[in-house]
Amino acid sequence: MATKRQIFYSFHFDKDVFRVQQIRNMGVLEGNEPVSVNAWETVKKAGDNAIKKWIDDNMKYKSCVVVLLGVDTHKRPWIKYEIKKAWEDKKGLVGIYIHNLKDPKTGKCSKGTNPFDQFTFEDGSKLSSVVSCYNPDSSDTYNDIANNLDKWIEKAIKDRG
Repeated sequence: MATKRQIFYSFHFDKDVFRVQQIRNMGVLEGNEPVSVNAWETVKKAGDNAIKKWIDDNMKYKSCVVVLLGVDTHKRPWIKYEIKKAWEDKKGLVGIYIHNLKDPKTGKCSKGTNPFDQFTFEDGSKLSSVVSCYNPDSSDTYNDIANNLDKWIEKAIKDRG
């Protein structure tokens, strides 16, 4: 198996934190420590500059940003900021749909929109044309992610290399 990478997970906290926790618990990768609800609320209450600083500080030494895609991920302004920053900082960047992981409260959700479609290069092409977005097997989503996450991340890092 490849070296464990330092990863920044980008996701919609309110809607997807339980799904994201399943991925973190796989132990395939090292990532930013999960932020507690209380800590995140404190950062949010401090305002936009505090959120930006928190993102910048937590993304600083990561080799890849993994955008975990739920139904509303593409709508979140801070996820858009994280995607833009990851691209500008030449970090690996990859998307993984997590709508088929079960949330204990809400079950599965609908597949979200690819957030990389919202970024356009000067030549008119979309970021989604160069950033992979994986949709794990709906019949065994957890194991598909667990078995492939490290490969998807290594590919994203290599693609930016």
